[in-house]
Amino acid sequence: MKSQTELNRLFWHSRRGMLELDVLLVPFLKEAYPQLSPEDQAHYEKLLSCEDQDMFGWFMQKNRPEDPDLARIVNIILDRVQPKD
Repeated sequence: MKSQTELNRLFWHSRRGMLELDVLLVPFLKEAYPQLSPEDQAHYEKLLSCEDQDMFGWFMQKNRPEDPDLARIVNIILDRVQPKD
């Protein structure tokens, strides 16, 4: 389990300053991150080291990350917000 200090650090790294990313990442961190496996938590932390423009393209589904770990966490985040049929 992450310490509160670590969660605070992740919260501030999840705030990107680009509204489209903030509305995906901040709620994901608060609502879904604690239930992720340790591996997927590490993938999320890896995602936060990426450039905003890359993440924007991935979340707008204009392209996909080449790294399978990043592709997995992007899919997990998108699955939370996409309407179910």
